[in-house]
Amino acid sequence: MTRVNQTIAGAQPTVRPTSAGWATVAGFAASLVGIGLARFAYTPLLPAIIGAHWFDPSKAAYLGAANLAGYLAGAIFGRSMAAKTSTVFMLRAMMLLASLAFFACAWPVSFAWFFAWRFLSGTSGGALMVLAAPAVLAHVPPSRRGLVAGIIFMGVGVGIAASGTLVPLLLQQGLGETWVGLGVISLVLTAIAWRGWPRGDASVANVTHARRAAPNGTLKALYVEYVLNAAGWVPHMIFLVDFVARGRGEGLQVGAQYWVLFGIGATVGPLLAGVVADRIGFGRALRLAFLVEAFSVAVPALGLGTVWLMISSVIVGAFVTGTVPLVLGRVHEILAHHPAQQSSAWQTATVGFALFQAVAAYGLSFLFSYSDGNYALLFIIGTSAMVIAFVIDVVAVAKKRCPLP
Repeated sequence: MTRVNQTIAGAQPTVRPTSAGWATVAGFAASLVGIGLARFAYTPLLPAIIGAHWFDPSKAAYLGAANLAGYLAGAIFGRSMAAKTSTVFMLRAMMLLASLAFFACAWPVSFAWFFAWRFLSGTSGGALMVLAAPAVLAHVPPSRRGLVAGIIFMGVGVGIAASGTLVPLLLQQGLGETWVGLGVISLVLTAIAWRGWPRGDASVANVTHARRAAPNGTLKALYVEYVLNAAGWVPHMIFLVDFVARGRGEGLQVGAQYWVLFGIGATVGPLLAGVVADRIGFGRALRLAFLVEAFSVAVPALGLGTVWLMISSVIVGAFVTGTVPLVLGRVHEILAHHPAQQSSAWQTATVGFALFQAVAAYGLSFLFSYSDGNYALLFIIGTSAMVIAFVIDVVAVAKKRCPLP
């Protein structure tokens, strides 16, 4: 885990402990707003949007995918935009944009209006994910970076759990009022984070562009495995609450409870994944993760019952955040003798993940509409993606151990 922390942190200036602590709170708030709420609060809102006849099921699903497309844009251009202004300016601006998007979505003016704001919401999330953690960790003493990183990324899971808890309560006041309420919460978190960001652009200014990694079959396989994970998660990330609420006929309140379980898993996932990887290695931990994920994603399609569906929600939620340190650690294992190439390899993996997640979201949304709401098909496709990822990793490792003459 030390190697992972060193790479994520980038530059190593330090500040007073109180400033580092306040910056950690700011990073936590950014991941909570940009990902935990801006992306994942839409999932428990999906049945209500359909039920209120704001949009039909197929259009509502596409609106969920719009956020993922925006996330890709933010992940790609976040650093370049920060380089033209400043990291602190961009962090503040993106948190404000995410908050504004909530307020804008309180009025379903048109599909184009809603799509644009969901896209901008995703853009803010992608930029915050790229900028927030490096900006904070670059100003944290090395001995505390693991703890600080864990706190920052816990914001994603806390946002998921909070959205599953708050959305049903806010919906009692109305759908439009729910969007406004989420906007108010985001504004409060933005205000809390406002003065917490470290001054200076160490995370951007000190970025060095490593040479392109030498051809490495195991590394290329890892890229493919990571994007397949993106496809495997989409059914739970977008359709879980709707599957419970409408597919199983249990209603929005029950569906939101499953989303809370998903959020609990996402909160503890990174810490648990790191512990397992420290014991058995990142490669083995990742292969184990693929197998566990494959079964967990298949549970809704298998109709195994309430208890298994609850377990599935927790486990998939845990791996949505927990796979990130596993893949990052695996990059370090593969490029252990080429440390200068690790940063560029991780960037390639991250952008590929965001791109394929958006593609998978649009593709599965289309299949959901084309198949007249066949939920089982979505989860079967997700399971297949996980199984293929496992097979690719096993083959890649076998080829590396026993290269062909």
